[in-house]
Amino acid sequence: MDEFEPKIVGFCCRWCAASAADLAGVSRIEYPSNIRIIRVMCSGAVDPLYVIRALLEGADGVLIAGCHPGDCHYTNGNYRARRRMAVLTSVLKDLGLEEERVRVEWIGADEGKTFAKTVKNMRDELKKLGPNRIGRRWSV
Repeated sequence: MDEFEPKIVGFCCRWCAASAADLAGVSRIEYPSNIRIIRVMCSGAVDPLYVIRALLEGADGVLIAGCHPGDCHYTNGNYRARRRMAVLTSVLKDLGLEEERVRVEWIGADEGKTFAKTVKNMRDELKKLGPNRIGRRWSV
């Protein structure tokens, strides 16, 4: 039997976290390839329904990564993201999912190493939790 490799969907702020992912790539900093990055204009634009949909479609975990508080290009988008995801944790419990499957992180554009470390840590935590029980498995 193959060892479980979690599938992670990453909603990354175009200005900071996605730039950090790019920096990690061009700097040849290794991080797990099982994250699928979706660039969003701001972490505050990530609707909790997107997160739930990703989990229902088979993702084992979801990372929402944005600018550091106070550095948002849209003034308060990251504060909005933090509030939305706090509410989402209660919904996850109602669905029977562990709240550790969803993570909100603040990663600056110049923090490629931090991005790589965050993805590695999330992958390791998801391996301990095991596969997502409610999502249908994706084939890619």
